[in-house]
Amino acid sequence: MATQIKFGTSGWRAIVADEFTIANIRRAVTGIAKYVAAQPGVKNVLVGRDPRFLGETFVADAAKILAANGVTPIVISEAAPTPAIAYAVRQLKTGGAINFTASHNPPEYNGIKFSTPDGAPALPETTSKVEAAIAALGEEAVPAPPEPKAKFEEVDVKADYLKHLAELMDIKAIKKANIKVVCDPFWGAGRGYASQLLADNGIEVATVHDYRDVLFGGHAPEPDDHLLGDCKAKMKETGAAIGIATDGDADRFGVVDADGTFIQPNYIIALLFDYLVETRGWKNGVAKSVATTNLVNALADLHKVQLYETPVGFKYIGALIDEDKIAIGGEESAGLTIRGHVPEKDGIIAGLLVTEMVAVRGKSVGQQLKELFAKVGSFYPLRENFRLTPEVKEKFTEKVKEDPKTLGGRKVTQVVRTDGLKLILEDGSWVCYRLSGTEPVVRVYSEARKESDSEPLSQAAKDWVLE
Repeated sequence: MATQIKFGTSGWRAIVADEFTIANIRRAVTGIAKYVAAQPGVKNVLVGRDPRFLGETFVADAAKILAANGVTPIVISEAAPTPAIAYAVRQLKTGGAINFTASHNPPEYNGIKFSTPDGAPALPETTSKVEAAIAALGEEAVPAPPEPKAKFEEVDVKADYLKHLAELMDIKAIKKANIKVVCDPFWGAGRGYASQLLADNGIEVATVHDYRDVLFGGHAPEPDDHLLGDCKAKMKETGAAIGIATDGDADRFGVVDADGTFIQPNYIIALLFDYLVETRGWKNGVAKSVATTNLVNALADLHKVQLYETPVGFKYIGALIDEDKIAIGGEESAGLTIRGHVPEKDGIIAGLLVTEMVAVRGKSVGQQLKELFAKVGSFYPLRENFRLTPEVKEKFTEKVKEDPKTLGGRKVTQVVRTDGLKLILEDGSWVCYRLSGTEPVVRVYSEARKESDSEPLSQAAKDWVLE
C-alpha cells in the first residue's frame, strides 16, 4: 500500500529510507507538478534544498519529474535558505517552489516544502489539491523520469536576496556601533548569508558550524539554548555583543545576548515589534499566533496598533504580510518576517534586525527587555510537550470540547478557540492546549504575569490534562 503523503503546517516530512524514499518523492513531486500544470499562468517551478543527505539527488530527480509533466524546472545550484527561495519565487515570478528540507528536524529526516507564486507556504486549500493529485496516482509506482534533452536552467538566489536584506536594514548603524557578532548557521542552508552580509559591510563577525555536515553535529539543527554552547564560547572568546543562529533551512532563529543568555523567541518578536514602530514608524498592524506571548498584545495596545491573533502555522501570518496589514508577524517557535519582505519565516533577517536593534539602542537585549517590562508589565511564557497514553488522549480530546470555568482553582475569564483551547485567567495569565495530529502528545503553552507563578501555572495546566 502506498504511503499517504500529507502536507502539514510546513510541508511533508519523514525519515529518509523509511517513508522519505525515491518512490514517495516521485509521487509527491508528480502531485505538485499536476497541480501547477492545472493552474493559469506560468508553468515553471524553482527546485531547491538545504544541505541534508542526498539533497542533490532529490533535486535532480524532481527536476526531471517536473519536466516530464510539462512544468519547467529552475534548479537552485547550491543549498539555499527557505526565505531566499521565497524571495526568488517573487523576483523570478515562478509558479512556486519545491524545497527539499526538514527544517529543524533531526538529520535522519528530510521533507518537501511547497511554496505558491507569492513565495508563501502553500495554504491548506492548495495542499489539499496536491494531496488529491497524489492520491489519484493510485498504487502504481511513478516510473523513473526520462533524462532531459538539455541541461535545466540553474539560478543562484544568494546575491539578490542579500541585496534585498541590506535594503531592509540599517547596516551603517551596525558598523558605526563597532560591535562584534557571532553567527551560528548550524551547518545549515544559512551558511555564508548573515555572516557575509555583515563582513562585506565592514562589521567584525566570527562563525561556528560554518561548514557542511549532513548529520548536523549528531543532533537536530535547532537554534535552541541547550545547543548553542559553541556559539556562546565563541562570543566569550571574541567579546561579541550578540550571537545569532539559524536552523537547518534558516527559517528559524536563535539569539544569544552579550552575557551568554539565550533570549527566547517570544521576547525577540515583541522587542522587534517595539523597535520597528520606533525606528520605521510602521503602525499598520502586528500578527502573532495564538500560542505566542501576550507581551505583543500589550505592546499593540501601547502603540495603538491593530493586533491579529492567528492559528499556529506561518502561512496565516504570511497572508497578512502579503496584504500589507502588518509591520511584523511572529510565532513563538522562532519564526518571523517583516513588512516589505517575504510572507515566509526568515531566521536570517530576524538575527540581523536584533543586531541592528542592539547597535542603535546601545543596550543589550536583556536591558531592553527589562525596559519593555517596565512599560507594559512582565510576561513569562513556557512551552512543554506532554505525552499521553492513547486512552488519556482520547479522553482529553473530548474534554477540550467543553469550556472550563476554572483552572487550578483560578477563574477562567475567557475561552479562545482560534487554534486548540486557550484559557485566559483573571490576572491576564493564560494556558493553551494544542493536540498533535500525528502522535499522542498535547502541547501545553502557558504564560504567567509573575516569574514566581510560572512553574505553578505550568503545573496546573498539566494537572488539568489528567483530571
